[in-house]
Amino acid sequence: MPRTPKLSHALAVVPLLALAAACGGTGAATEADSDASFVLKVTDPGNAGPLAVGKRDGTFDKALAPLGARIEWVESTPGFSSNLKLFNTKQLDVSDGAYSPVVGALSKDVGVRIVSVADPVGKDQNGILATPQSGIHSVRDLAGKRIAVNPAGKGEYITLKALTQAGVPVDRVERVPLQQADATSAFSTGKVDAWASFNDPYQEAKAAGGVEIATEQSIGSVDNTITAFRTEVLDARPDVAAKYLETVQELTRQQRAHPADFENVFDKAGPRALSGARLDRAVALDAQAAVPRYPTPQDARDLESVAELFSQYHVIQHKITAADVFYDLPAKLAEYRKAGK
Repeated sequence: MPRTPKLSHALAVVPLLALAAACGGTGAATEADSDASFVLKVTDPGNAGPLAVGKRDGTFDKALAPLGARIEWVESTPGFSSNLKLFNTKQLDVSDGAYSPVVGALSKDVGVRIVSVADPVGKDQNGILATPQSGIHSVRDLAGKRIAVNPAGKGEYITLKALTQAGVPVDRVERVPLQQADATSAFSTGKVDAWASFNDPYQEAKAAGGVEIATEQSIGSVDNTITAFRTEVLDARPDVAAKYLETVQELTRQQRAHPADFENVFDKAGPRALSGARLDRAVALDAQAAVPRYPTPQDARDLESVAELFSQYHVIQHKITAADVFYDLPAKLAEYRKAGK
């Protein structure tokens, strides 16, 4: 895999104004630039959030055009870990996610690196649900039961963290490796007793009667929100990666200021649209959205605690450090510009 830049730079706290200056264009787009010969492949954002607004308004393509680049939106499945094949086959270049699936990806030699971190909001929106018929009412009740987890991802992290915290021997609980789409069916049909899930699938299962026994909030999860790129893209076009991140930062500031504008972006009604209490909750969370930042030393400690938990329970087979995971985009961008690219 490509070499990762030194962590000492990646852990520097970079002010947003400095990022904007570093990412600034060098002048008007050339004729070659207007061809948008470089295509950045990004997970399709669905119906909500900064990426959805940017897609609708063409914000990303406008920002990337002077660099001779454009966005291609890629249909994907819920969860970073379920899309590793897309990264491996170069069908996907960048996606949001969390520490845990990137640690899992690196353990499988998938060439991805984290460039930014954001403190998550709504940590009660992810956790562990039990089926009503399972008789499970607490994490301790998971002993002897089957729980669906997305392997080497957030679901497995939540499960291991919760069991360890509750003093339940991990080998007393059967972890069934299922990605979100398959776990949805297994949970609803009772093929598993519980499910460690997140985002919309978690909320939908909870609304359908799932019994909540733990949340990321209650277990003290540090599996923070991240943006990760294919390392090959970062090495080749750090200017495009930095401009993409700058654009996400600005859209997130707008989200905080006008949260209602970032829900039901394309569809106001129908299966993708939110309404009632769920819409109110989503808008409240949008108002708290954290602007992505470059990783800090505390972020490094949090990431390594996730990696250590995975290593302790043999989810990964070799030690992974923050230096393996974080990519020093500012330093790479400076090097790229110095070379006159």
